[in-house]
Amino acid sequence: MAFTLPPLPYAHDALEPAIDKETMSFHYDKHHQTYVDNLNKAVAAAGVEDQSFDELFAKMSTLPVAVRNNAGGVWNHTFFWEGLAPVGTGGAPSAELAAAIDADLGGMDAFKEAFNTAGLGRFGSGWAWLIVQNGKLKIISTPNQDNSLMDFAEEKGAPLLVADVWEHAYYLKYQNRRAEFLAAFWSIVNRTKVNALYAAAKGGRRRLLPPPPLGGGWLRPKGRNRGGWARRYGTPRRISRSAGWGLTCMIGRYQP
Repeated sequence: MAFTLPPLPYAHDALEPAIDKETMSFHYDKHHQTYVDNLNKAVAAAGVEDQSFDELFAKMSTLPVAVRNNAGGVWNHTFFWEGLAPVGTGGAPSAELAAAIDADLGGMDAFKEAFNTAGLGRFGSGWAWLIVQNGKLKIISTPNQDNSLMDFAEEKGAPLLVADVWEHAYYLKYQNRRAEFLAAFWSIVNRTKVNALYAAAKGGRRRLLPPPPLGGGWLRPKGRNRGGWARRYGTPRRISRSAGWGLTCMIGRYQP
């Protein structure tokens, strides 16, 4: 069973002007698809093609670098897309999340400044993240395609929000102006999704079942799939209940 590219939850031009249609076409249709293709090759070569992201992340330090780079590339990009929404549709922070931002990060302005600093300070390619770590909000950055779910991560936690600071995420529109891209990023954050992820993390739930992307429905996985509901992204892959946080993006999702 192969990993597949999940559909975007919005049109290619839906995030304009923050992210233009041409950038989205290259980023999603080309870059993200390439990670999917290369991940399928990498897991087959490593003999772990039947394993979920949870299972791969839990032992990533023992797997070939091609699995690490491409599994992270697929999962991180899917999480990135799901954390965005067209301008004016992303909602507002919940009272619970806003209180946590005040308590843990010094308020909304300080949070945005620290998040942008994390993105700007990432030398080369990587990601800026908002995570829940030991019950508190924390801002981190990771290089390349790493994330806080991988077993070797220095900073582990439940991802809530991420900004892609690889140049392919913004170069066609912003060239070398990463700061300008990060400033525009806040206009398309899906705060409703962040609220739900935060509530799930604080409630001790290991999975969140998000609304399905446009089109299609949910169906019960069959065969080797275990528990829960799977989204119809072609052939559903196996769902793991192994340790670790985050959405089992595009492979399958369940509610505890």
